[in-house]
Amino acid sequence: MKASAFVYPWDVNGDPEAGARIAELGVQQATLASAYHSTRALTPRHPRHRIVTAEHAAVLYPPDNRWQGRELKPYAAGDWAPGDAYGEAAAALADAGLDVHTWVVLAHNSRLGADHPDTSVVNAYGDHYPWAPCIAQPATRAYLVDLATEAAVRPGARGTELESLGWYGLTHLHAHDKTAGVGLGDAAQFLMSLCFCSTCQEGYGEQGLDAEELAAVVRAALEPVWQGAPSDGGWAGVEKLLGEANATATRAWRDERARTLQETAVAAVRAAAPADFQVLLHADPVSYHCGANAGVDPGHILSVADGVVVPCAGGTGLLTPFAEQGVDGAVLAANFTVVSGMGGRPGSLATDAERARDLGASELRLYHAGLASEGDLVRVREALGGL
Repeated sequence: MKASAFVYPWDVNGDPEAGARIAELGVQQATLASAYHSTRALTPRHPRHRIVTAEHAAVLYPPDNRWQGRELKPYAAGDWAPGDAYGEAAAALADAGLDVHTWVVLAHNSRLGADHPDTSVVNAYGDHYPWAPCIAQPATRAYLVDLATEAAVRPGARGTELESLGWYGLTHLHAHDKTAGVGLGDAAQFLMSLCFCSTCQEGYGEQGLDAEELAAVVRAALEPVWQGAPSDGGWAGVEKLLGEANATATRAWRDERARTLQETAVAAVRAAAPADFQVLLHADPVSYHCGANAGVDPGHILSVADGVVVPCAGGTGLLTPFAEQGVDGAVLAANFTVVSGMGGRPGSLATDAERARDLGASELRLYHAGLASEGDLVRVREALGGL
């Protein structure tokens, strides 16, 4: 199976051994961040630093003039990724014999939400989620499509992987997070992720709903949850809390906004890219799910993109709905965390990869070559050597 390791430019730049070290894992590809959210990252082998703090979401290359005069535009990185950090790292990885694909984070940007609060998802209580741009808003959609195009089609890249190309919601790895006091199940997570910005209120109206009444229904449905009532049950749980008609209408609005954004962004990337440029989405096969792995309809997304990258840290079951589509040539990449300290199981990678292949996976993704310890990387090399 073809395998690719995720990597940041700061894992490579300034470390002359990084490219060869990654290639020696047994991977054929590096998926290199070109646009990324804020993070604090360990660099356990870098000769000059051990911790990199990316203070805000940024592009890791010099943006071009398409952004001149626009209110919404990408932020340049600070000293954690100066200049054309992506291009420098891409050249080093290519010199090590690796194919380089871009890794583009889209609808996940706390700096954008802080500077332009009106772009954010607003929940039924009126709280803004600054990390979550509302993908229904026209200006935000235009920004995301152009960012996807620019950040994906970097010089020398053979393809791209688009992360968070869909709805982001409540769940977010936030600094000093204090949101776990009440256990929110799948249904309550959906209700807390519904957006009530002015654009979404109009959208609900198009679906025959009164937005103010819907928000009141959401708040009333959540009240027992705050008192400790369970909120699981998947979509049936959402229908129970909201009522079937409300649930169906809200999902119709959100699914349509996500689907058309995905179609538009992928088409724009392909129009700007050279021939045979591969476009994959990080995806969850349940369309109402929110987050970095955007909720999608499996049949639809495989008719739009060249394939998907599917989270498998919690098991390989999410591969099945995509494999069941039977789309010839579609890439189905199983994404495994190989950092033990982040819950990964690099020692089980060979077994996990075989299970993924049995379920239809054609490729592997390894998160993350720069964050893993040396012991983790040894286990990865051993696993890939046996596949």
